[in-house]
Amino acid sequence: MNSKKFAALITIVSISGFSQGLLLPLISVIFENDGLSSSLNGLNAVGLYMGIILISPFMEYPLRKYGYKPIIVFGGLMVIVSLALFPLWKTFWFWFILRLFIGIGDHALHFSTQTWITTASSEANRGRNISLYGVFFGIGFAVGPLLTPLIEINESLPFILSSILCFIAWIFVLWIKNEIPEQEVESNSFKETMSRFSKAMKYAWIAFLPPLAYGFLESSLNSSFPIYGLRIELEVIQISLLLTSFSIGAIVFQLPLGMLSDKFGRRKTLITILLVGTVCFTMASVLEVYITGLAICLFVAGMAVGSTFSLGISYMTDLVPTNLLPTGNLLCGIAFSVGSLIGPYLGGTFIQYFQQFSYFLIIAFILLIVCSLIFLFGKKEQNKNAGFVEAK
Repeated sequence: MNSKKFAALITIVSISGFSQGLLLPLISVIFENDGLSSSLNGLNAVGLYMGIILISPFMEYPLRKYGYKPIIVFGGLMVIVSLALFPLWKTFWFWFILRLFIGIGDHALHFSTQTWITTASSEANRGRNISLYGVFFGIGFAVGPLLTPLIEINESLPFILSSILCFIAWIFVLWIKNEIPEQEVESNSFKETMSRFSKAMKYAWIAFLPPLAYGFLESSLNSSFPIYGLRIELEVIQISLLLTSFSIGAIVFQLPLGMLSDKFGRRKTLITILLVGTVCFTMASVLEVYITGLAICLFVAGMAVGSTFSLGISYMTDLVPTNLLPTGNLLCGIAFSVGSLIGPYLGGTFIQYFQQFSYFLIIAFILLIVCSLIFLFGKKEQNKNAGFVEAK
């Protein structure tokens, strides 16, 4: 993969991070100000991730048939149009449907760019390249919440501005040459797709837990924390800056963690960062009344667990055969979406019914569970030339 193509791909993936980073806190704040319950607020947020799950079983066939570029173009255009339509009609279900369409578009460009990069990267540089991919997703995600305070000027302004910014980034992909992924399957039928799902799960089920945990963390933090923050009397600008501090922490350490995982192995790196993340969110529950202490906790937590998704992808890539990489990437996306579906609703319900506990404790609990499972059942990276014999 040449540098220009790689630059275009990691630029376009910032669309996905930006749209998600914007919509989760923005709509949560709008609905909270309108008096919507935290559980319904969280339910609306899952629309994006329902779109990802609904489209996932049907993504691999067009990717293998038409190549990477058409899928990215389609996904980016769907995100741009959906963002532009938000100001037209402010209702719970209309915004839910738009979020569903953004989920479909996000997943299309996310899945295609992710698969393209993992397939074209050498084994020695895979961790670094996926980390750079994660950095640009994180940059988009960090910028997104910063537009939330614009609702104080005009409620439609963040949606319009985000649509324009996404369009500018989308143009870059029009200039790259299309490629078609490696074809090593006899059929692209739905039955064959399910068979590949089963094989990928057998090789790398443990690698899908980090994306699931990150999906829960990201969606819950960006949709439920604004609700919780307003209820503990934080200002909207403070909430935006706290979310951005987490995202900046993730950006700062994304590449170093990717390179460390290339040297020391994905499993050891994942166990370490999940444990650090558990400690940070536990500390955040104690220091949440101190804005500076909370910002530091979220920044350090971002440095640790902000790379969970990209390291999970790299871990999966180490465990599955090359011809199953599109399937493995798809399952990473599905796992992320399942976690993201659970996050906003569970977070909102926790805030509504367990007011005596800090919201951050539920995140610490989830991270600890995933850390324990990888420690107990995680597989070592396998030699792709050794027949994929499973190893502990």
